[in-house]
Amino acid sequence: MAQIRRFEAADLEWLVEQHGTLYAQAEGFDETFGPLVRSILEAFLVEHDPAREAGWIALAGPLRLGSIFCVSGPEDLAKLRLFLLVPEARGQGLGRHLLETCLEFARSRGYAGLTLWTHESHRAACALYASSGFVLEQSEPVRSFGQDLIEQTWTLRF
Repeated sequence: MAQIRRFEAADLEWLVEQHGTLYAQAEGFDETFGPLVRSILEAFLVEHDPAREAGWIALAGPLRLGSIFCVSGPEDLAKLRLFLLVPEARGQGLGRHLLETCLEFARSRGYAGLTLWTHESHRAACALYASSGFVLEQSEPVRSFGQDLIEQTWTLRF
């Protein structure tokens, strides 16, 4: 089984590259997506509250396989961000393990639940959210990253 450790500044470039490359290949996202990921990670490194926010990296030996972040969200909710698994790590339960790590952290920090934003095209992730008790609260067509997408907001209340 893969190991999970806290996100470190040295992970930033890998995460930006993986998000940009994988979303371009799988979803046709344009060059605006990588810089958005970079800005999210740079802000996290400078501004996050370590008592209430964290990021994790999944590893197999020295190889990074994925990520997930828990940050302060709207009202009394935490917000899940930058959930990613490289293709070769999918279908093995690692995504569920990362999600459970994030959920456990959010509960332990006193959040009332967790919310997230995704796209309908991320079918495996959406199925994982639904099976974990998240409820689809909003769905709307948008034009983002050079693509016509269905943007979704999911929420899980503890």
